[in-house]
Amino acid sequence: MKKRQKLLITNGKRKRAIARAVFKKGDGIIKINKILLDNIKPYLLQLKLKEPLLLKPNIISKYDVIITIKGGGITGQTDAARQALCRGIVQLNKTDKIKQIFNNYNKNFLVTDSRRNETSKPSASRRGARRKIQLSKR
Repeated sequence: MKKRQKLLITNGKRKRAIARAVFKKGDGIIKINKILLDNIKPYLLQLKLKEPLLLKPNIISKYDVIITIKGGGITGQTDAARQALCRGIVQLNKTDKIKQIFNNYNKNFLVTDSRRNETSKPSASRRGARRKIQLSKR
């Protein structure tokens, strides 16, 4: 019988984007929606994803990470993937030192941002949440 490989699954959220990261023993390869981390475009979003790895280099060199993202735009997806990655790193290392480093650098590495778009009201449904018709004084 084959031994089952231990997996660690974490998630991250930002606006409408939801990311799920799966950590398993491997060579340190990180894939996001089947694309290697080094091939992600635009480059600024690639750097945003690499931030936790730059804070603590070689921290997940023994693990392969596969991240799948659904919903939202590209920036929201990037933030959600980064959050899932950071949560996995903290759970793998089980030390408060790494958690403290991430919290001091950026609170959104581990904590979900609860802000959402305001829903449109019936009187101005097409133009935005609080938009009203301009009033004429004369």
